[in-house]
Amino acid sequence: MNAAVRHPPIVESPAASSLTWLSEADTQEFAHRLAACPALRHSFVQLHGELGAGKTTLVRHLLHALGVQGRIKSPTYTVVEPYELPLRQAQDGRLSIWHFDFYRFSDPREWEDAGFRDIFASPGLKLAEWPEQAAAYLPPADLEIHIAVAADDTRQVTLVAHTDTGRALMQAASAAHI
Repeated sequence: MNAAVRHPPIVESPAASSLTWLSEADTQEFAHRLAACPALRHSFVQLHGELGAGKTTLVRHLLHALGVQGRIKSPTYTVVEPYELPLRQAQDGRLSIWHFDFYRFSDPREWEDAGFRDIFASPGLKLAEWPEQAAAYLPPADLEIHIAVAADDTRQVTLVAHTDTGRALMQAASAAHI
């Protein structure tokens, strides 16, 4: 009797996980778990949610957890804020981080003129708020974080992983369900 041979799918479905953040402390705890995952250092994370959902708050907690000192500015008007951190594990001893906010992005020429193509082709962490505004230019995300504000002011968070890197991030960040 011949048994049917199962082959892995050619295109894997994204993995998803849901969390509830009861307070900003939960957001901070999530950011610390995510920052502890080595896969984060060379990943692309998209942040989705309405104005005031907590995207920039999450980024601030994440950057502080990674070691960024001082005030972290929102790149709403500048589109991108770069950060360089010392990192013993990095080959060049530095971790490059780019925090994008595409809320006001409207000129496709800006993508090329600002060198965004080169940034996304380089190693490091890329975080993008409002990625739908630049969707035609962005590479696929490793991890999408969707934040929705519930009626009781808690945050309903959905993580969607599209790559092995994204799955590692999702697993690390949702290890202790809040």
